[in-house]
Amino acid sequence: MLEVYQYFILIGVGFLVGFINTIAGGGSLITLPVLIFFGLPPSVANGTNRVAIVIQTSMATAGFKSKGVSTFPFNIYLGISALFGAILGARIAVDIKGETFNKILAIIMIAVVLLIAFKPKLKTEAMQERLTGKHLWLGIIVFFFFGIYGGFINAGIGFIMILFLHYVHKMNLVRVNATKVVVVLLYTLSALVVFILNDKVNWTVGLILAIGNGLGAWVASRFSVKKGDGFIKTFMIIMIAAMAIKLWFF
Repeated sequence: MLEVYQYFILIGVGFLVGFINTIAGGGSLITLPVLIFFGLPPSVANGTNRVAIVIQTSMATAGFKSKGVSTFPFNIYLGISALFGAILGARIAVDIKGETFNKILAIIMIAVVLLIAFKPKLKTEAMQERLTGKHLWLGIIVFFFFGIYGGFINAGIGFIMILFLHYVHKMNLVRVNATKVVVVLLYTLSALVVFILNDKVNWTVGLILAIGNGLGAWVASRFSVKKGDGFIKTFMIIMIAAMAIKLWFF
């Protein structure tokens, strides 16, 4: 049982993570260590985090939609593919030992640092989107594997999705994020069901965290549409730099 002050910390952390995940990615690299530090077993922390992500992506999706930004049905195609992958990934996460999970999380943190350090420069000029034909099928196949990773641990997947959608499907960053949140919502729902069925969710902690995540996501989705690609690019650079420093030195 957490202390009252820890619930307020969770809401604050959730707001920050919801904002970060909606505009960039990597928020689970903050959430998971916090939940584990608060005493949740790694697999329960992983499952509990999904409650907040579902609320976060639901609010972000509503926020983008309220601003008239949607990539339907393209986002649904990718989301359904990722959904099936996430079922497999969540099954792996449920069965893995806590010590092994912590080691994998540490390795993923290093991998995300490398991705941050060497990622291609994002371009913001006008592009012709490629959402049909062979590019759609490529996305469906790739997002199945994104779903496996997302169902397993989710941390850092936002950066990878942004790069793929931007460079392969030629989407601007606002539409990239609008697509990303729908995909994450769909595959996280399936992963959450797996965690629930295996009793790996602390609902009290998850719902408290979700309050912050949802508020952060709503603010980020509407704010990013208003500010456009320039704001998203600047925020990503700041976020990436901060995360790199955190992962390397703290």
